[in-house]
Amino acid sequence: MTENYTLRDIPIGIDACGTRVETDSMGQIEVPANHYWGAQTQRSLVHFSIGRDVMPIELCRAYGIVKKAAAQVNAADGRLPQWKADAIIKAADEIATGQLDSEFPLFVWQTGSGTQTNMNVNEVIANRAIQLLGGRIGSKKPVHPNDDVNMGQSSNDSFPTTMHVVSLLEIENTLIPQVESLTDIIRKKANKWKSIVKIGRTHLQDAVPLTVWQEWSGWAQQLEDSMDALKAARSGLAQLAAGGTAVGTGLNAPAGFGKAIADQIATLTNKPFVTAPNKFAALGGLDAMVRASAGLRGIAVTLMKIANDMRWLGSGPRCGLGELHLPENEPGSSIMPGKVNPTQCEAMVMIATQVMGNDTTVAFAGAQGNFELNVMRPVIISNVLHAIRILADGCRNFRVFSVEGTILNEERIARYVEESVMLVTALSPAIGYDKASAIAHRAMENNETLRKAAIESGVDEEIFDKYVNPLKMAGHSLAGA
Repeated sequence: MTENYTLRDIPIGIDACGTRVETDSMGQIEVPANHYWGAQTQRSLVHFSIGRDVMPIELCRAYGIVKKAAAQVNAADGRLPQWKADAIIKAADEIATGQLDSEFPLFVWQTGSGTQTNMNVNEVIANRAIQLLGGRIGSKKPVHPNDDVNMGQSSNDSFPTTMHVVSLLEIENTLIPQVESLTDIIRKKANKWKSIVKIGRTHLQDAVPLTVWQEWSGWAQQLEDSMDALKAARSGLAQLAAGGTAVGTGLNAPAGFGKAIADQIATLTNKPFVTAPNKFAALGGLDAMVRASAGLRGIAVTLMKIANDMRWLGSGPRCGLGELHLPENEPGSSIMPGKVNPTQCEAMVMIATQVMGNDTTVAFAGAQGNFELNVMRPVIISNVLHAIRILADGCRNFRVFSVEGTILNEERIARYVEESVMLVTALSPAIGYDKASAIAHRAMENNETLRKAAIESGVDEEIFDKYVNPLKMAGHSLAGA
């Protein structure tokens, strides 16, 4: 007998209260009647209610893309009736666009393969598809969460596939634009200050001059270099495990399924996804995720350096370095009136610290692959997506509320240059290291300017002025080279 179902235009939502009974291989269990999830999701809520860390919603949305691609491939090859595929695809689209976010309540601390989240997605899609086809929610007819939605897949290959999809999408669409925008504003600020000479500092001590442009251009270059490392990790994320099923052999997946679903995901996302060349590596390890996390850590390291430099250079207002005026975002003290703190810098340092901690977790979890499967997947994707999210948000806020409004205290900068004893370095080629050192010590001991100490030590004024030129010392004539 041929089934005859028609896809209907039914709004999202279940008008019911109390519970309904659903079944799985372990028997019956009551689930909330007003939700689309089923038995396996409910069992996970009972047995893994640990902490407050729920699976990232971005992962669940990306699962909608993967399930849609699978349904399209299975329908195109004749394994899934088109009417059934259409219902699955519509439900998967609703997941991918965030319309069913409330249906994904599971915690990070669950089965390490991600099976419970995979089944959460399968059950939501199946029940929503059943509703769209006029069936009874929870009946598994005419759409079954395993037989239809999970056709040709295993949690063991669909979960890492989704991890790669969501990580690449979030890195490219969310993080990279924010880091690039921050880098751009740092470079623009640098270019405004090409001719402003300041004193450099090494070991937290006065050093020789450089320009503000040179200092800030270094920050921008560090960000670009760390971005290059992250971008290099994308090629690994573009390789998808789908088609490997349980242990990498592809059991129960039709021939060519891995390539077909990867191609379809690439089409749906407009990203260069391909099937992983070795499914045993794709399932047994999560090395691409580890490399991506290391790239995120690299960005965090650079951001911490920039934020720390800015808050030190902005310290004061009267008893610190005071070279920078940072924007004032809010009052800084509940007891000291008028105090304002470098809060955006502090937030960025905390973000960077957290990302480094996340990466430690990812690296350790990535090393926990045993035989044909790594079962640390939920904690890895949770930490990677968390790092991406806070880095992106932090870069945006740091740019908008700190870097864009930062101005120079040119008077303070000029005074530091004038008072610096380390300008004597430029005299060494003319008078020798030992004599230059003696002049520096004299200037510091007598609290006098370097110029006065040098001239009174017998250095000709013309020689002093020829060699002690802060702008030339900064190599400013080579600034554009």
